[in-house]
Amino acid sequence: MTSFDSTPNPDRAHSDHKWMERALSLAARGEGFVEPNPMVGCVLVRDGKPIGEGFHTAFGQPHAEVEAIANCSSDCRNATAYVTLEPCCHQGKTPPCSQALIDAGVARVVVGTLDLFPKVDGGGVDQLRAAGIQVDVGLLEREARSLIAPFTRRVISKRPWVIAKWAMSLDGKIATASGESRWISNSISRAETHRLRGRVDAIMVGIGTAIADDPRLTARPAGPRTGLRVVCDSQAKLPLDSQLCQTANGTPVLIACGPNAPPEKVEALKNVGCQVWRGEAEAGQRLHDLLTYLAEQGATNVMVEGGSALLGSLSQQGLIDETHVYIASKLIGGQSAPSPVGGRGTSRLADATRLEFVEAKQHDGDVQIISRVDPPNQ
Repeated sequence: MTSFDSTPNPDRAHSDHKWMERALSLAARGEGFVEPNPMVGCVLVRDGKPIGEGFHTAFGQPHAEVEAIANCSSDCRNATAYVTLEPCCHQGKTPPCSQALIDAGVARVVVGTLDLFPKVDGGGVDQLRAAGIQVDVGLLEREARSLIAPFTRRVISKRPWVIAKWAMSLDGKIATASGESRWISNSISRAETHRLRGRVDAIMVGIGTAIADDPRLTARPAGPRTGLRVVCDSQAKLPLDSQLCQTANGTPVLIACGPNAPPEKVEALKNVGCQVWRGEAEAGQRLHDLLTYLAEQGATNVMVEGGSALLGSLSQQGLIDETHVYIASKLIGGQSAPSPVGGRGTSRLADATRLEFVEAKQHDGDVQIISRVDPPNQ
């Protein structure tokens, strides 16, 4: 249904891009607050001037279109609404946004991308057009789809968006040959990691990392979300005196174990406050099942902080969507020093996973590179 007219007069085309870019920047302010909903922004314009704008500020709160209408400085009739995502047309926690735009009397709606959620999926556009409103779809569509990629992943694949994070030296090592890894990255990079932790729904590590590093896996300072701490621990080996176990009653911890985990160890972990999810499938399928379970519990974004075996398994199965890599200006060396992504790997370069560059940041000597494995349109 993409139908944006790319051939109007240059002044209108420039204006359309300008206001949709503004709507996208507004939408991004909802990151970490709106999930499991998508981030959405809206700008209302009449006679070339903005008269109202808004974005979805938090889950359960009014959607972007309603916020923009409420913030209008004058009557909305005959205005153009620039919306990053197709207006919803169903009653959820809030009323339908398509009807709100109709009732406000807007003359035109420019939509960044369609909403693939089954209760919408073109229905919002159809309702607006049936009411006599001009609707153009697809302006800055790539940017709009990229913004809601985690939401779309959950809707289409029934699993969360998986963000793999690691810190490594210039020569690709995540620890020395003796296992020392604190600290490869600097304090600024680590602060950025904490910011990322504070906006995701779950933070996952393998049992090797949990034992070797004894992490807390919390965001410090706290962010808008408190992520469920997940340990992939097939034999339920997490020590009861670990920081994760000792803080489980305050911040949830989920132990993802296998079918052969000793019952007494599972019970001991439950007794200190850990939740336990037992996967009955083989190891490979078990990761799929775990991610499906997390999505069912409401998770949109899951951050994986290692180790290399877990990241290797996720990569091998095509389950990594985004990578945040912190590269320190250090050389560690050592043939046996570990690299970030383990597993079998690929024997041919042609089969290597290709990443799409998103952004690079400098952190006082460290470089953070953000990439996405899957294209944002999924």
